[in-house]
Amino acid sequence: MDDRELIVMAAPRDGDSYYADVAGTIRDFHVAYAQAIIESGDDVVIFVDQASYPRYAETLDPRYLAIAPMDDIWMRDFSLSNAEAPVMFRYTAEGQGGGRRGQADADAVQETLAAYLEDAGLAFEESDLLNDGGNLVDDYAGRAVVSRKFLRDNDLSDEEGRALLRSAAGLDYVAFIEADEQGGLEHADGGVAFTDPNRVVINSYPEDPDYAAELKADLGAGLPGVEILEIVTPYDGSAVHDERFGSACGLYTNMLVTPTRIYFPQFGVPEDVAALEAMRSWTDKEVIPVQSAGVCHMGGGVRCMSWQLRGENAKRLRHWAESRR
Repeated sequence: MDDRELIVMAAPRDGDSYYADVAGTIRDFHVAYAQAIIESGDDVVIFVDQASYPRYAETLDPRYLAIAPMDDIWMRDFSLSNAEAPVMFRYTAEGQGGGRRGQADADAVQETLAAYLEDAGLAFEESDLLNDGGNLVDDYAGRAVVSRKFLRDNDLSDEEGRALLRSAAGLDYVAFIEADEQGGLEHADGGVAFTDPNRVVINSYPEDPDYAAELKADLGAGLPGVEILEIVTPYDGSAVHDERFGSACGLYTNMLVTPTRIYFPQFGVPEDVAALEAMRSWTDKEVIPVQSAGVCHMGGGVRCMSWQLRGENAKRLRHWAESRR
């Protein structure tokens, strides 16, 4: 049985004006991240358009590429949430800048991916509930953390939201938290990550002890018996690509976690060493560093840029990708 995780990324379309000045940096990140994934034993596919294909193929084996143009690069948000019980929520307007036009653009981005998934024969549930993949952080064992933006977007009480998420995503426990930055995306994966069942890592908030206490209380209330670990957080918001989305620089919690491995962001700062050592002491999983300094100012990185599949869905998408070269 192939138990490798399939990790999927998407390149910006050739000539996309929004990403024009960072397209090369994104490509460098994608290729380095893909190589780390391959060397670690997992599988990877990068969706590219026809014009971008040769640029990626210069430094990455073409078998890890698929000509499947996407209209955005943040695959986590508009793809399937919960690799154990896959569900496609409706991508929210904030991912495309907000407002009525933002929702129309978000729907169009997601519809492109949905057409590919249908063509590949993937099995998943669909939900009309508004939620980005970056706002569902789960432990693959029935527990998840979601920001309260989900409740506001869908006009739900805590009790109603918890019941709907249990049904839609096969969850047993859900902790609702307030995002550490209000307005905009408000994704849970900017501040919380599961390393193992019912064990979470959170950012440290020495400058805001009240928020840290509230976060811990919310996690404890929603996840009975949860173990909470605080990681050093050298947050740097001094430079951003788009001020609507902030920065992910210094947020080690934006890690991608699989059943056996953790792809862990590094930012080229002194705290990287201590953060990596801490992670390796907190889990038996293999912790693989991934340099993210080039892209974190765009508002995401390791987890935000990648979507993961396993089992039959991974096999089907891999087979489909092989036909797209």
